[in-house]
Amino acid sequence: MEGAQNKICVSIAGLSAAETIRAIGAVKMAEIRIDSMKVSKEEVGEIFSSATNLIATCRKGSLKDSDRAEFLIAAIESGASYVDLEVDSTKGYRDMIIKKAREVGCKVILSYHNYSTTPSDPDLKNVVKRCRDQGAHLVKIACKTNSYSDSARLLGLLGHEKNLIVIGMGEKGKITRAVAPILGSPFTYAALTEGMETADGQIEVKKLKKMIRVLS
Repeated sequence: MEGAQNKICVSIAGLSAAETIRAIGAVKMAEIRIDSMKVSKEEVGEIFSSATNLIATCRKGSLKDSDRAEFLIAAIESGASYVDLEVDSTKGYRDMIIKKAREVGCKVILSYHNYSTTPSDPDLKNVVKRCRDQGAHLVKIACKTNSYSDSARLLGLLGHEKNLIVIGMGEKGKITRAVAPILGSPFTYAALTEGMETADGQIEVKKLKKMIRVLS
């Protein structure tokens, strides 16, 4: 299934602006992890004006919401196709970014992360509903999978939900990264190279393409 192999978003983190722009040129779609980079707002603008099909992500970490907002708004105004916001972020921050994104046609990904477990089916469905109610174009659910049944539960959501990205973090969740795009997830995430993973269980892009090719 060639289409599924093309539904890979490469997460790029820890590079300079110039290195990031070079890396973007070698992939079809990329998530730019601004929070892990030492860049200025001007450099963020250069990155997001250099290509299409880019996701702007800026996790909290040590950054204040006001700083994150400045980076994300710079990315949105410079042509980001998507902006990723945590569903549990503060309402004022979240609403401000969503408003700006909608003004220029940038799609909003509202993401939920659980780094310890995979919730029950009813809880996962409630998370999806909460994301949609808060204005998500796409919903992203990333959970630590402690068993293969956890991965199956995440993938099962794709049977009745559209515009949903599911990710199983950890060793037992790797299968979700290859199967989800085959089952209808808009895209899945990969590392640029080994050693540049941005999440537990993330797979290098060339290896992930081979996995998807075998499974499909």
